[in-house]
Amino acid sequence: MTSTPERIPGGLFNLCGHDARGPRYTRRMEQEHIGVFPGSFDPITYGHLDVIARGRRLFHELIVAIGRNPGKDQLFSPVEREEMARELIDEMIRAEPEGARVRVEVFEGLTVDFARACNATALLRGIRNLSDLQYEIQQAVTNREVAHLETAFVVAGQSFAYVSSTLIKQVTALGDDPGVLSHMVPPRVIDRLRQKKREGHPVLERLRR
Repeated sequence: MTSTPERIPGGLFNLCGHDARGPRYTRRMEQEHIGVFPGSFDPITYGHLDVIARGRRLFHELIVAIGRNPGKDQLFSPVEREEMARELIDEMIRAEPEGARVRVEVFEGLTVDFARACNATALLRGIRNLSDLQYEIQQAVTNREVAHLETAFVVAGQSFAYVSSTLIKQVTALGDDPGVLSHMVPPRVIDRLRQKKREGHPVLERLRR
């Protein structure tokens, strides 16, 4: 009786038992594919969540890696960004438990160093528009040449083509009520944006000026 092959990500097959080609080949086939989705997530948006949901179909495990962009002022602390991401991703997993597992990590330093420390198969990046594509391809080539790390791209849904954390902060700073962002960020993020606005956070005050 012939075993029925079980398909796993990457187009490989596990024959559910010992493989005639040897244990080394079997171990390679059974290796888990880990993706790292890096970003500042300041704050996390529906666009980010869309990429995470798509990434759960591509990897065995997805790590949402919250880092610091030295070129941008941070509105939320790393702890706050981690809390928001965990809460929203937990909701996603409860609604769609069949996808890959997801964990949230805060890191310092270079993204490629963090990804290699996690034994990542690839970085995951979302493409919103042509401007994103040009920048991300440049970064992907650099990461492959310097760190031998591949990048997997997913195209964001049309509704999120121009959603960015920078835009969220600008609207919060200049508008009357962050509630107008309800189509860009979840309600719990809007609540936190309102709190930052009430507190007169320095980042929002600089944007106002």
